[in-house]
Amino acid sequence: MNQIIIYDPPMCCSTGICGPSVNPELLRVATVINKLNQKGASIQRYNLSQNPNAFTKNQHICQLLNKQGQKVLPVTIVNNQVVKMGAYMTNEEFSQYTGLTF
Repeated sequence: MNQIIIYDPPMCCSTGICGPSVNPELLRVATVINKLNQKGASIQRYNLSQNPNAFTKNQHICQLLNKQGQKVLPVTIVNNQVVKMGAYMTNEEFSQYTGLTF
């Protein structure tokens, strides 16, 4: 199974339900990841403000941030290859890379 890692921009939480208004995109992504991981997927998520070490340990992410800044986030890596930058994967892309349906 593919290993998927998502590097999020800095935020207070990954669910999108904190703060003054709910972010439906963050809520969708959190829900999809939770359901797919329950089905056996391997999806990890790192937030720049909460997990800075995960960003500094990944050469691809360091290079992208140095060249393009935080606007490149979120970045999705599948099996050590960058597959998407600047937006979260769609439900269809999650299914494609995990082989599972949501």
